[in-house]
Amino acid sequence: MGIKFGREYKDIVTDFVRGIELVDGFYELLEMSADDWRELDKDEQEECLRTLADDIFYGLGNAPVMQIGAGSVRHDPNNHVLKVHDGEKLVSVIYLV
Repeated sequence: MGIKFGREYKDIVTDFVRGIELVDGFYELLEMSADDWRELDKDEQEECLRTLADDIFYGLGNAPVMQIGAGSVRHDPNNHVLKVHDGEKLVSVIYLV
């Protein structure tokens, strides 16, 4: 199925990475602990986050909601956005067009 988007994919991923970082325990989806995450240098963290963003983006093409740590990401196709939640709190909106 897939998610339709009109913006440059790299720009969407950049915004998505910043949203994912706001979710408590996002690194658990990478099968890492908080200590494991902190042991990575900034470049390694950025690479992991970009990979995670790619994986979630494509996963949302099959399921409109994915759990990440203490939160979730929801694809809202009617408004052409991804919504990142930390718990119940909306922490980021990523525009797809």
